[in-house]
Amino acid sequence: MEWRVASLADRPDMLDRVTGMADTWPEFMLQDLVGNAHYGRIATELPEYVLFAEDGRGEVVAHAYSVPFARTDEERAGAALPARGWDEVLLRAFSGLRHGVPPELVSAISIVVAPHAQGTGLSARMLAAMRDNARARGFTEVVAPVRPNAKHLEPLAPIEEYAFRVRADGLPYDPWLRVHVRAGGVIESVAHASMTVAGSLAEWRNWTGLPFDTEGPVEVPGALVPVHCVPDRGYAVYVEPNVWVRHTL
Repeated sequence: MEWRVASLADRPDMLDRVTGMADTWPEFMLQDLVGNAHYGRIATELPEYVLFAEDGRGEVVAHAYSVPFARTDEERAGAALPARGWDEVLLRAFSGLRHGVPPELVSAISIVVAPHAQGTGLSARMLAAMRDNARARGFTEVVAPVRPNAKHLEPLAPIEEYAFRVRADGLPYDPWLRVHVRAGGVIESVAHASMTVAGSLAEWRNWTGLPFDTEGPVEVPGALVPVHCVPDRGYAVYVEPNVWVRHTL
């Protein structure tokens, strides 16, 4: 199947169609405050880092968001990546943009495929396009705080074990990590607090349809780890771990 891939910088007329594309994110995943404050800014303030794919009918079937950011002195000295993962990268990207800090790396933020086009190889195509885009802009590395897409089936499995689990052929057990490794990425570390979603019990009930009336961990469909519920204080918190993958270009 053939897809045409372009950036929003080259095709600003596609903004509404790209940002309006359907997705399959669980509702609670859309409640991260850092993401809500900054994700939507990427398409308008960093359009050269937003790629999209069109099918033969001109329908947008996938998009890939990334951002450039700078490391801290400590990270630079130890070749480490931000411990807070996805949230931290978004904060640094827009802080750096505001203050004129030269970026050093490009971080993937999301690759989303429209529901009807999933399973067609588009995710790998968009990852390749993201790598090519970063290379064309003079970067030597793309990093990704990967959300392993089958981890939600094992919410109690330790992320440290799951991230490095492999199949008999030596490739990662997780399908999305496998796509990254096949593309040349190397699994590096775990970002234990990559995204945080906190809300009242009423909000969590609305987001998930679950009662949220029991103290302790609550397994939520789509969540990579259990949500911590504190009924006597009226709130619950989800702290999502991601897996850092480094792509040398």
